[in-house]
Amino acid sequence: MKTIAFITAALCIASSSLTYAANDNVKSVKAAMPELMTLYKDLHQSPELSSYEFNTAKKLAKTARELGFKVTEGVGGTGVVAVLKNGQGPTVLVRADMDALPVKEQTGLAFASKVTTTTEEGLQSHVMHACGHDTHMTSWIGTAKLLSENKANWSGTLVMILQPAEERGRGAKDMLADGLYERFPKPDYALAFHNSAGLKAGVIGYTSGFTLANVDSVNILVKGVGGHGAYPHATKDPIVLGARIVGALQTLVSRELDPQDAAVVTVGSFQSGTKHNIISDQALLLLTVRSYSDETRQKLIDGITRIAKGEGIAMGLPEELLPVVTVKDEYTPAAYNEPEFTKRMAKLFTSEFGKERVEEVPPVMAGEDFSRYYRADKNIKSMIFWVGGVPHDKWQLAKETGETLPSLHSPFWAPDAEKVIATATQAMNSAVLTILAK
Repeated sequence: MKTIAFITAALCIASSSLTYAANDNVKSVKAAMPELMTLYKDLHQSPELSSYEFNTAKKLAKTARELGFKVTEGVGGTGVVAVLKNGQGPTVLVRADMDALPVKEQTGLAFASKVTTTTEEGLQSHVMHACGHDTHMTSWIGTAKLLSENKANWSGTLVMILQPAEERGRGAKDMLADGLYERFPKPDYALAFHNSAGLKAGVIGYTSGFTLANVDSVNILVKGVGGHGAYPHATKDPIVLGARIVGALQTLVSRELDPQDAAVVTVGSFQSGTKHNIISDQALLLLTVRSYSDETRQKLIDGITRIAKGEGIAMGLPEELLPVVTVKDEYTPAAYNEPEFTKRMAKLFTSEFGKERVEEVPPVMAGEDFSRYYRADKNIKSMIFWVGGVPHDKWQLAKETGETLPSLHSPFWAPDAEKVIATATQAMNSAVLTILAK
């Protein structure tokens, strides 16, 4: 009974402390917002593509140093690691991604990006923060600022990382390969957020368990025997074979997986031929393949290979002309929110923001390489949550008219950045203070 009384008393103290922290948190965030919005507009106007975030990294690393963090640049390419040790306690990793997309901005914002550059593929392109990573970085600085100014109320180690190349699915992998967990304190907890084009601005969304998907890019090279379009009997038409493969692939999800096991196999590109009357000797299919569990992922990849080769055999192709399936190395593993930790954070957010601003949302088939930090050491308790960015007036209009809202990666995506940044900064600061509470 004494133990129960002690725990009850401790919980009451913690609850009282959290209430005080929440009130103080709101005031601190509000005071920081003018400076943070200036930073946000600067980041929005100067986006950089994956693995080329040189100026972005340098700028934010300088700010982290000024806040008292020990900062290391060039981790995994352009990655930044900022460490703040503040006594004994757990280690918390807070991550933000830095890269933008090759998209021409059409938001009409006064501070819209006008940046153009050359992509890795050698193409001239406009550049835009169409996925909202500029809000992530700004909140990252806001969180760093509040925690550095409030060291009296927490004890432990804070490892804040700025990650490159999330959009290419390789930034986390590169930072881990460059010794993130060997050169710097290994986290007990890992946190990140992503702005959402499916939630009203300022609303927090969370999912327990799988929250984002495995993402694979798969190429199928379909071989054949080319010839004149007037004499198809003298050829082995790769377009016909490719079409058979596309149709048969649909059965992987509809007939080979449990209906409750979510998966996607989409053929996003079918390339072949150059002229009306020529049957080509090859076709190329480009697929995106999505799943949650590793077992389902392997079933899909094995099934794609089996179907492609099986259709080639059915067409009468010799071994050397059977389709070749290649899984690209830009693989993003599924993101998994540790259930107990997620429930704890959701309860915290609800107590701080109210029930109307915290929602449990279903998992999505998008990908996010934040998952790699947990998968590198499954003892780490990990959570990535959403912060809604849809402006309230546009949300209401869409509700009344059924109008479709811009999605992430859209040239028209313009979140209510002030609400995203304020909400995310407050939530992240509160989460870290709770985990590292004295």
